[in-house]
Amino acid sequence: MSRVRVATWNINSVRLRIDQVARFVAESGSDVLCLQEIKCLEDQFPRNAFAEMGLPHLKIAGQKGWHGVAIASRFPIEPSQTFDACKLGHARCVSARIAGVDVQNFYIPAGGDVPDRALNPKFDHKMDFYERLTETARGLDRSRPLLMCGDFNIAPSEYDVWNHRFMSKVVSHTPIEVETLNRLQAAGGFVDVVREAFPEPQKLASWWSYRAVDFRKTNRGLRLDHIWTSPGLAPAVVAQSATIHEPVRAWEQPSDHCPITVDLDV
Repeated sequence: MSRVRVATWNINSVRLRIDQVARFVAESGSDVLCLQEIKCLEDQFPRNAFAEMGLPHLKIAGQKGWHGVAIASRFPIEPSQTFDACKLGHARCVSARIAGVDVQNFYIPAGGDVPDRALNPKFDHKMDFYERLTETARGLDRSRPLLMCGDFNIAPSEYDVWNHRFMSKVVSHTPIEVETLNRLQAAGGFVDVVREAFPEPQKLASWWSYRAVDFRKTNRGLRLDHIWTSPGLAPAVVAQSATIHEPVRAWEQPSDHCPITVDLDV
């Protein structure tokens, strides 16, 4: 049995922030890094930098200028069937089998500004993405060691937003989105490892807007980034190991998201 530290991070351009990635990997000791919004094609991905970090094994789904997801690993990567839920064919899903665990990494659409499927194609795309994932989850063997992570672009609980009443009218925390996320979680019996480690009513956040000059002072954060485990993998989660690396959001020219990690004994 070995201990594996898995991280997820919406990096908002991997090439722009490659030095921050290297610093985070060194400081956190992450063995598997799931990135979202890499914003580059596969042949533009800074492979050498990841090899120097000790994460030479890569699975990349790139797209020019937008979206893009990747998994970098200290351990060899085996093939895994990706839960591709994007009807528009964006690079939003990537997967890999690492140390016997099926890792599925997602950048789920943000959904625009209007929470109405008929009026807003972006919101319809988001809901469709979730519906496809939920259908896939319903058919899974729950004993399968599966980790789902990424930028899910929904903050599920009143304790995952800075102001529940205000945010209930804003895309990312509207009732229909919360219900949709809960339906996906129930379909696979997934465990929200971060919330398990920090039970409600503790407030949590992983994203803070760039509009805030001092994100800590205004403290209008949302928990949009998640790590879930299947029932079959849940016993491997090291108790209280889930960590939101909030200090990373204060680094120079940061992503608007901070990384999250969890340790597995596999």
